[in-house]
Amino acid sequence: MEFNKETALCETILFLESEPITLKVLSNKSQLSEEVVEKCIENLKDKYAAEDSGIELTMITGGWCLSPKKEYWDVLKEFYGTKREGRLSKSAMETLAIVAYSQPITRAEIEQIRGVSVDNMIRLLIERNLIKEVGKKEAPGRPTLFGTTKEFLKLFRLNSIAELPKLDEDEQERFELAR
Repeated sequence: MEFNKETALCETILFLESEPITLKVLSNKSQLSEEVVEKCIENLKDKYAAEDSGIELTMITGGWCLSPKKEYWDVLKEFYGTKREGRLSKSAMETLAIVAYSQPITRAEIEQIRGVSVDNMIRLLIERNLIKEVGKKEAPGRPTLFGTTKEFLKLFRLNSIAELPKLDEDEQERFELAR
């Protein structure tokens, strides 16, 4: 069976959803079994793999969503990216990278790696919901630990932190200075 109508139904749900949705949620909304939804997902992956498609089916933060193919998004994101998304400064990106690769990490540890105060960068990244407080360190003063959010994963189109690009040895050493 090809599941053409079922695939079209799943595609419609994915189109209407603004957030990535899990197989289970897609199954509930479509009123199809998870096995059928899995087949529909495979059909959609094949459909969007074609060169004449500007869209792809992507797994982000554990859920499926329709998104522009990277090659087209890179060209169009400044026109279609949300206003809030705005560009991050080099300092903000550097701070975000340190948090992403070293989490959980304290403000003092970030400052030790960067060599400058990061108060404003931390505040900006929290406002943009790219990092959050994830706990307290078992150390004098119990400093706050920071980590990345689901918004961070969505922005960089990652399913999990494990999908971050691997660092070379020099980069790895730089991110471990605070440890």
